Amino acid sequence: MSHHTETLVIGAGPAGLTAAYLLAKAGREVTVLERDPAQVGGISRTVSHEGYLFDIGGHRFFSKSKAVVDLWDEILPNDFIDRPRLSRIFYKGKYYAYPLKAFEALKNLGVIESAACVLSYAYARAKPVKDPKTFHEWVRNQFGERLFSIFFKTYTEKVWGMSCDAISADWAAQRIKGLDLASAIVDGVSRSLGLRRRQKAGGPVIKTLIESFRYPRRGPGMMWEAAAEKTRANGGKVLLDRGVERLTWDARLGLWTVTARRGDGSLETHTAKNLVSSAPIRELVDSIRPTPLSIFNARSLKYRDFLTVALIAKAREDFPDNWIYIHDPSVKVGRVQNFRSWSPEMVPDASRTCLGLEYFCFEGDGLWNAPDSELVALAKREIAQIGLLTEDDVVDACVVRQPKAYPVYDEDYKSHVDTIRRDLERGYPSLHLVGRNGMHKYNNQDHAMMTAMLTVKNIVAGERLFDTWCVNEDAEYTEAGVSGAQEALASERLVPRKVA
Repeated sequence: MSHHTETLVIGAGPAGLTAAYLLAKAGREVTVLERDPAQVGGISRTVSHEGYLFDIGGHRFFSKSKAVVDLWDEILPNDFIDRPRLSRIFYKGKYYAYPLKAFEALKNLGVIESAACVLSYAYARAKPVKDPKTFHEWVRNQFGERLFSIFFKTYTEKVWGMSCDAISADWAAQRIKGLDLASAIVDGVSRSLGLRRRQKAGGPVIKTLIESFRYPRRGPGMMWEAAAEKTRANGGKVLLDRGVERLTWDARLGLWTVTARRGDGSLETHTAKNLVSSAPIRELVDSIRPTPLSIFNARSLKYRDFLTVALIAKAREDFPDNWIYIHDPSVKVGRVQNFRSWSPEMVPDASRTCLGLEYFCFEGDGLWNAPDSELVALAKREIAQIGLLTEDDVVDACVVRQPKAYPVYDEDYKSHVDTIRRDLERGYPSLHLVGRNGMHKYNNQDHAMMTAMLTVKNIVAGERLFDTWCVNEDAEYTEAGVSGAQEALASERLVPRKVA
């Protein structure tokens, strides 16, 4: 039996559910197929274990876009709390505020090392690498070689599992856009002295320095569970336990036929006029028939996976950080989340704390395939080495694996994505790519949502009015008090340029 709908959405993450919610709200037929048998939200889901809640990856809710902020409030009107953004770096047994505090960094590094860092920065500014192509070159130009080796190299190579010389400069430019040592020192001195500089109206804001955000009180999954519920209430369908295996395009009829497999092995067929995909491009292209010419480009795209070991422990002295970046090469853990600092409701027992140790890996490697018991033992050893807990403090633990968490920005990714994009737009006119993995763009939740919001506008209009690939270039963050919403609500620049 075949099920027909006007628009079929692959994936019930932020982008997929944003598209589905808006289409259903507009009175259009829409069905979402999600592989997970139990939850929506994708990487933005909230995982529960014995009443403790885990945010997989950490998701701050802030955006410059009025449209995105309004949509968050529309879907989840009464469940946001205001949270400060607090992070630190752990390096060689010492903690550094992130963003840095100048005097603290000077004290921790020492006068000689600090002077060497400044001289290295001065040399980099005097003799920059022209047209930097790699992450190493870009950061070296902005901070100097010495600070690159101290604060960027180890952590970045933990995250990506590859040399900083093999990572595209695009990633650095996107994630720490506008920041260099000079601006960091100015900001750091003001922080060290307790001064808060107000943002000039209309001035650019460095997203690495943003200090606050809003957060659903029971984790990001609250948002996407509510979006799924409201999609269904408006007549849409959100179907779990459906892994898409085959997509067939009939150009004559202008119709997609989609085959999905359920967990019990049974197959299900759906047809649709429009197809919105937030699935990883590599998987999407591999499932399309006729096979796209760009299949080999798609198979060349890479992804980075990670797993979280959540440790529930007897509370010692609590710390306020949302997370701590572990730059120390003596441990494998890359980042430690403190779930109570995201929201007190994430940790139901006041006598307990819950920390999430994040390990970056590749699906199928030794870390990914290690038994949960070994991963818990590793996490307990390393959290004790860092000094946040003792092994005896831990009373329970849970391991959560997240495949394809990050699209990899290697030196060839952009040319591959450009080729795939041209091929799919030419051969499959009613196929719309949205979201992080759907577009192979390491963008944030609000960016992913905006690509879906514009895609819905295109579908409703029956033509591509907006170029969704421009979202990242135009959606910039802005510092805006506690929630990041005040300036957003006054912002008039909502969407990228229209397609010419």
